[in-house]
Amino acid sequence: MKILQKKSLYKWVLLLALPIALQNVITYSVGLTDNLMVSSLGERSISAVFVANQIQNILQMLVIGLGAAVTILAVQYWGKKDTDSVKIIIGIALKLSLGAGLIFLLATLIFPVQILRIFTNEQKVITEGLKYMTIIRFTYIFFCITQVLISSMRCVERVKIGMYISIVTFFVNIFLNWVLIFGHLGAPALGIRGSATATLVARMLETFIMIIYVRFVDDKLRLRFKDLLKSKFTLLKDFLKYGFPVISGDVLWGVNLAVQGGIIGRLGATALASVSISNVIFSMLSVAVYGTAGAAAVIIGKTVGSGDYILVKQYAKKLQVLFLILGVISGIALFIAKDYILLLYHVSGSTIIMTTQFLIVLSVTLVGTSYQMSTLTGIVRAGGSIYFVLINDIIFVWLVVIPSAWIAAFVFHAPPVVVFMCLKSDQILKCGVAVVKVNRFKWMKNLTREHSI
Repeated sequence: MKILQKKSLYKWVLLLALPIALQNVITYSVGLTDNLMVSSLGERSISAVFVANQIQNILQMLVIGLGAAVTILAVQYWGKKDTDSVKIIIGIALKLSLGAGLIFLLATLIFPVQILRIFTNEQKVITEGLKYMTIIRFTYIFFCITQVLISSMRCVERVKIGMYISIVTFFVNIFLNWVLIFGHLGAPALGIRGSATATLVARMLETFIMIIYVRFVDDKLRLRFKDLLKSKFTLLKDFLKYGFPVISGDVLWGVNLAVQGGIIGRLGATALASVSISNVIFSMLSVAVYGTAGAAAVIIGKTVGSGDYILVKQYAKKLQVLFLILGVISGIALFIAKDYILLLYHVSGSTIIMTTQFLIVLSVTLVGTSYQMSTLTGIVRAGGSIYFVLINDIIFVWLVVIPSAWIAAFVFHAPPVVVFMCLKSDQILKCGVAVVKVNRFKWMKNLTREHSI
């Protein structure tokens, strides 16, 4: 039996979480810069980009769910040093991801206006959103490939490549935004079309880099194209069995965010712009939280796969304390930073006031997010209890969050900040469930098979 060493655990978390967090910082910096540049075009443009990205958010959550499913199953096989099974699992996820990307691309090609109308009834915003969607939809396929490959590298503790890719695409995206949005260096000023074009080029570049990396640089999995074509019924069955609740949970979360966007979208362009700005700033200040949750999933999954359940329990207790500390620090940082970041935006006073209100709400709920999200996905789900997070989300989102926000907005006609508080209330409410579930330790399950190949 291993003896827990605090420093070794925290060092392991840091080594995994830091590259993930830095990758997210860089990624969200692109989003922040996009947001700032587009804000110079007015609230309508910010609202249009936000609305056009809602359908993309559902796809992103689906792909993130596939990546999480890969992590849950493949990391346990990695703990057993069964690389052949890991490769097959990655191939399964990549095929499913590409299929989803094609479906979403076709949907936005055939029904672009109808999709935008789901999220707003303001015709001017829809017209502007079409300009963005006609280009951004071609990023879907590239995003699907890149994210699954990045997840596959995280499974074998190759976490830095995601950070390096983000650094490259950061500079490419920002430079092209500057050129194409405003028409510098002799290029035409394309407005939000320029932002979408810059994102498309960046997505294509990161996919190219990722393929080169897994093919020629990585020496742990040594993935080849033929490996991704392999299939094994038992692993496909396990992936669907264990991956379905994970993927479904993330897809439903994406639908939840889309429904939230639809509710906010009917409160006016100011509310839409405020939520768009708030989400970007929140993402920037919560990178440590999500990076640590991702690191915890790898650590817990690998340790469960090794069969050392006593060590898993010790890790889970220490990680909970870390999640709570990070949440408090991140929440304070968001509260302090909000006023300074908002000085960079060129928007109306009413948008600044509403955004400030939203960010105050988020600075409080971020503490809850850090504990419950990290605990439930980074420990409970990664440790083998794959259905619990799905059921928990369904109950809170569809029986508490959405109904309360809908009633507040359309029955009581409450101010947008009250509606927003309803939409984020689950981040606090789930903490009670998380603390009970994780400390009962009934979630530890080894999902691997003996001699799967």
